[in-house]
Amino acid sequence: MSEDDSKFGVWGFIKGFGKLVIGILLILQGIVGLAMLLLFVGVFIAIGNGVGGGKPVGAHVPKDAALLINPNGVLVEEAEVQDPFTHAIERAYGSNEPQQIEVREVVRAIRNAATDERIKGIVLDLTQLYIPTISASKAHYVASAIDEFKASGKKVFAVGDYYSQEQYLIASHADEIYLHDKGSLVFVGYAAYDAFMKTFLDKLLITPHVFRVGTFKAAVEPFLRDDMSPEAKEANLAFLGSMWTSYKAAVEKARGLPAGSIDRFANDLNAILRESNGDFASAALKHKLVDHLSSRPEQLDAMKAAFGENDDGESFKNVELADYLMAIGPEKDGSNPDVAIITAAGTIVDGEAAPGVAAGGDTIADYLKQALKDDEVKAVVLRIDSPGGSAFASEVIRDGVLALKEAGKPVVVSMGSLAASGGYWIAAPGDEIWAAPTTVTGSIGIFAFFPTFEKAAQYWGLNVDGVGTTSLASIYAAGAGPLEENVADIFQQSVEDGYRDFLDVVAEGRKLDPAYVDTIGQGRVWIGERAQELKLVDHLGDIDDAVEAAAKRANLTEYDRVNFRETISPLEVFFGQTAVRLMSAFGVDRSGAEASRSIVRKAISTVEKELALIDEFNDPKALYARCLSCGN
Repeated sequence: MSEDDSKFGVWGFIKGFGKLVIGILLILQGIVGLAMLLLFVGVFIAIGNGVGGGKPVGAHVPKDAALLINPNGVLVEEAEVQDPFTHAIERAYGSNEPQQIEVREVVRAIRNAATDERIKGIVLDLTQLYIPTISASKAHYVASAIDEFKASGKKVFAVGDYYSQEQYLIASHADEIYLHDKGSLVFVGYAAYDAFMKTFLDKLLITPHVFRVGTFKAAVEPFLRDDMSPEAKEANLAFLGSMWTSYKAAVEKARGLPAGSIDRFANDLNAILRESNGDFASAALKHKLVDHLSSRPEQLDAMKAAFGENDDGESFKNVELADYLMAIGPEKDGSNPDVAIITAAGTIVDGEAAPGVAAGGDTIADYLKQALKDDEVKAVVLRIDSPGGSAFASEVIRDGVLALKEAGKPVVVSMGSLAASGGYWIAAPGDEIWAAPTTVTGSIGIFAFFPTFEKAAQYWGLNVDGVGTTSLASIYAAGAGPLEENVADIFQQSVEDGYRDFLDVVAEGRKLDPAYVDTIGQGRVWIGERAQELKLVDHLGDIDDAVEAAAKRANLTEYDRVNFRETISPLEVFFGQTAVRLMSAFGVDRSGAEASRSIVRKAISTVEKELALIDEFNDPKALYARCLSCGN
């Protein structure tokens, strides 16, 4: 077999399959585009027919209104880019499809509202906001912004049918909390559970080949064990316990509760419910977790009393979060020197990737290069919210960080909820590293996983045979045939080399001894506070602290924050604003229009996202610095 035929090897097949996936995604994207075109036509047909009576869509902010924070979707570090035109159409159609809600945009709106004379207060309706447990630091960040807002003297109300644990972390900072009289509030704490597959794989006659360094890398335990190892349990409980301690402290302080109140409510819930005849809402009120139990109409009346009625009398005077952000516009780049913010969010993949999907190594490196060449940029904040991923792509990003430092531009790292494994690889060379107390970081390790099916093939009578010109040619039979010892040894050596590189990257960046890094490495996960003690992190704080630190390193007293990311063209902004004004002027009815949206489009979108996950594992050497147990 010639050298050119190597593309048909095992890893070549996998990368080829990835290209096939991309092709499928492009086709699906075309279908989605067609569906959006049909929506566009539908909206303007409605306008042409003079549809009226609905809630106007626009960027108008009434005087003495409430900022209604009622997002529908998942709270993320960096959202997929959506042009104002698409946004306007989806708003007009009353779309209930969950979106990505960018945490920094929520905080920006809250901070702006604090000094906005048109805004009288805030109403938190977080029922449709999903906050993953691994994203606790995002909830803490929003909660701190609520406290800043309250310092202006304006009131904050929280309303809801029920509150999830993370929703309540934010709601607990409100002046008054309303809970539906048939609603619920439950604390479950934090946990780490995995499906362990050793016996399952044995019964399927699948042989897992795991290549790792050290004794710990818990990420691969599910393939090798039927239970969690004692070491993994100890490590998981340590960082989960720290997250839970931070949660309890924040809620108890916000609500003025005695220490231990949240633990008692969580651990004694059975007895507490018996005292309330099984009524969750009454139990929450009795234990001072909420202030009012009321139906939806009663909650609405309370908000009308606080803010007055809107023009049609159907609701209270308010401006929704999305409309308010459109009204105040994006952050503007002024005439001062710039501190650039570059975000690496999601799994780190080789090549390019769009924001909100993954952190493409080439994409992030290109942003770093832009910051390097831009004379207006005097410092960079690298914001990381990633479980890691491709070791190769992580190194590509790291090279970009080093280039900035060599040019004399400071690079300060700001960790979000998660900066583990490859996420820490790209953080290590930073001049300073900031993390939230609840940031999950560390996981310094490398692994490779390769399953073979020779037992299943033998059972079903499938035989693999052939010849090759070298001792490595047997890799072409890998999968249906066994993994030869020499090939397995190559995998193991590659992993060990990758781990040594990882230790050197951390040791060099953090000015630590590689032997010490090894003792805190081997895949262990640490919480932000503990990581600071271990010298993996310099300071505890949020992205605002990191920006200030970067400006200080660049000797800047006046500066502008500039986000380096995919942008919307002026033409798209123009059409988006035009669509909003037209729909506002004609009063396009948003109610009930969701039924007209294509079910097929939703299905395609779901499949598209699932297929995209497969393509995240695209490292050229199949080596991954990724924390599988950290979530996405």
